[in-house]
Amino acid sequence: MELKAEIVARNEARRLRIRRRLLAGAAVAGIAAAAAVAVPFLNGAGTPAYAVAKNADGTITLKINEFRDPAQVEKDLAALGLTADVSYVKPGSRCAPDRGETDSGPSFSKEELASKDPEVRKRINAAIDNSPNGKAFKMGGGEVRIRPQHIKPGQTAVMEFTENEDQTSGPEKPRALWQFSGYLVTGPVKPCTVIDDPSWSQMPDPKTNPEAYPPAGS
Repeated sequence: MELKAEIVARNEARRLRIRRRLLAGAAVAGIAAAAAVAVPFLNGAGTPAYAVAKNADGTITLKINEFRDPAQVEKDLAALGLTADVSYVKPGSRCAPDRGETDSGPSFSKEELASKDPEVRKRINAAIDNSPNGKAFKMGGGEVRIRPQHIKPGQTAVMEFTENEDQTSGPEKPRALWQFSGYLVTGPVKPCTVIDDPSWSQMPDPKTNPEAYPPAGS
């Protein structure tokens, strides 16, 4: 189950960060007619640490089960024709902005971001979906769906995953499993410099966002 997107305007970064928090117990969306699949090493429970699949429609699906060896994830994505930069960071942290040349994307005022007006939310969501980053990355069912057809030559798919505290989850722990941030960088990509991210612990108000607090096992 997926929390509502948290859109953070970062003028200094000049980019749109697409962020989603996934709750424990999220169902895995089916991958129809996968043309190629890479399943790497298993974790202690016998489950693949991650899985990469190139689908018949040209999209690439990435599912992370355990935060291990991001360099190998990059290699497997490269084998499917995608240049990617993958980083795993701890809770309460993120990669510093300005890692390279990015599209400025849509911008919104604080009033718009805080608005509960359905029309305002609809306009914001439409602007995000139609942005270069919004077209390149989609989240759902505990997976990231990447659309290479919206990634230009010379661009890198930069993906940052924030781990949970103990890399475990289950019906008794209906909490954030991991957080994703994806955007495109044209040209060289700077290494991830880890900085603090106070927003990690800023969960929404259960009265106004009850969907962020599903019952255990849902």
